[in-house]
Amino acid sequence: MTSFAADTDTAGAPPGVAHPKTIKSFVRRAGRTTAAQARAFERLGPQLLVPFRSAVLEPAAVFGRSAPLILEIGFGMGEATAHIASVRPQDNFLCCEVHEAGVGALLKRIAEQGQTNIRIVQHDAVEVLEHMIAPASLAGVHIFFPDPWHKKKHHKRRLIQPPLVTRLASRLTPGGYLHCATDWQPYAQQMLEVLRAEPLLSNTVSDYAPQPGYRPLTKFENRGLKLGHGVWDLLFVRHA
Repeated sequence: MTSFAADTDTAGAPPGVAHPKTIKSFVRRAGRTTAAQARAFERLGPQLLVPFRSAVLEPAAVFGRSAPLILEIGFGMGEATAHIASVRPQDNFLCCEVHEAGVGALLKRIAEQGQTNIRIVQHDAVEVLEHMIAPASLAGVHIFFPDPWHKKKHHKRRLIQPPLVTRLASRLTPGGYLHCATDWQPYAQQMLEVLRAEPLLSNTVSDYAPQPGYRPLTKFENRGLKLGHGVWDLLFVRHA
């Protein structure tokens, strides 16, 4: 779905800033917003887009109700997001995506399906996690098909690395879960190693989990499966 990048070059850092370039949850790519997506922005944007702020989010105020909060990092065009929110109406979904076309596409889906339990932050999810999410406040985190950065020299750009996983774990409630999925086996292996090494998390199975019923097969995923590609789900929970 969304692409991810990291860069920790400190050259030219301004005073008081140790790492001006740090891990990010995306790479900016060009994309066109359709007329229908633009209309969805105009109609639903003021209601469903949550501005980024350096202040802790109050979910009950944002959603108009108290419910378990699920954070999704990088939802692409929002196909899976809309489906999951529809089959889990009891949960609130805070979804991060920077790409205009993807945000517009999800807003369009929300309008078509009349969903009320999704809010979108059009901002880097790493910063959202750091500034807007309180410790022990998330019932779950979804990270589906992040950019695998196939070349070895680019592996440092992958999102699932120890510092971020530690922060994610700290934001989960005891018993809260982290669900990752990838269609690139070497990345799945790295994810498994990193998640196993996080002391706050436990695997729900011995290695890779069966696909949970709430996660649908997307068109992209179906195409890959028909070509013989695998998909790996990882499902970890936070200790009490």
